[in-house]
Amino acid sequence: MKTEKITIVHDTPMQVGESPVWHAVESALYWVDIDGRTVHRLHPASGKHSAWQMQTEPSALAVDLDNNLVVATRAGFVYLDTTSGEIEDLVPAPYDTNKVRFNDGRVDPAGRFWVGTMYEPRDQALAEMYVLDKGALRQAWAGGMTNSNGLAWSPDGRTMYHADTTTHRVDCYDYDVDSGTQSNKRNLVTFEADKTSGTYGGRPDGAAMDSEGNYWVAMYEGGRLLRLSPSGELLQQIDLPLRCPTAVCFGGPDLRTLFVTSASKGRSNDELAQYPHSGKVLAFAVDVPGIEQPEYRG
Repeated sequence: MKTEKITIVHDTPMQVGESPVWHAVESALYWVDIDGRTVHRLHPASGKHSAWQMQTEPSALAVDLDNNLVVATRAGFVYLDTTSGEIEDLVPAPYDTNKVRFNDGRVDPAGRFWVGTMYEPRDQALAEMYVLDKGALRQAWAGGMTNSNGLAWSPDGRTMYHADTTTHRVDCYDYDVDSGTQSNKRNLVTFEADKTSGTYGGRPDGAAMDSEGNYWVAMYEGGRLLRLSPSGELLQQIDLPLRCPTAVCFGGPDLRTLFVTSASKGRSNDELAQYPHSGKVLAFAVDVPGIEQPEYRG
């Protein structure tokens, strides 16, 4: 697909745009600016934009049964009433907030909110995975990754996908929806990590699943999105007018619009001049729709 078919749906650059979520009841797109400590909402049909400032960095969003938001932040999970703007603490962070923060998250088919962490020193694989299930937080696994990303589930709920951005891996698991547990870890794809190799194409960040069971992943520093089959085969590549896409989600009335968040923080002046859309929110039409995202069942 050519980049001119891509539209800019929010023209103000984020520092680290992340976690786009389509709110079907509101026909609105939500996302966060992690370093900007802000939750954003855009109603694409009207162009109306709203924003809520957070006390610490927000990283992942879930729509709940009341059509409001549960937000994973560095300090823990909070409830955001998007009508009143009221923010209520739900569960405190279970880690050292000086070294760790929550990162990418998704709601599983049974309504549990899975959120992984980022170990910010990045010198050890000490990131963890947590699950917010009916208001209680449990640890799903500890260690073995540094920067948790790319959570998604197959349309039938039987396969869970996950990326560790630092190791450039996307893995998948057998998933038991009833118990909310994963097993049988296997590698889906590992991307080139050597930036001097000539074949470096970025590292896997946020992801989403289409209705045919294909995994769409944003390749940070690669300037592209990839659509991978359940066996890891590359089916499609979308080149973007920026280098650092961070996450994707399907939205629109027919779930045939793919929204893309991106980052501008830490990028060189030369790169920002070459890619002036860095940090903005993009969108383009797709032939195969996504799957409707479950609500968090608190």
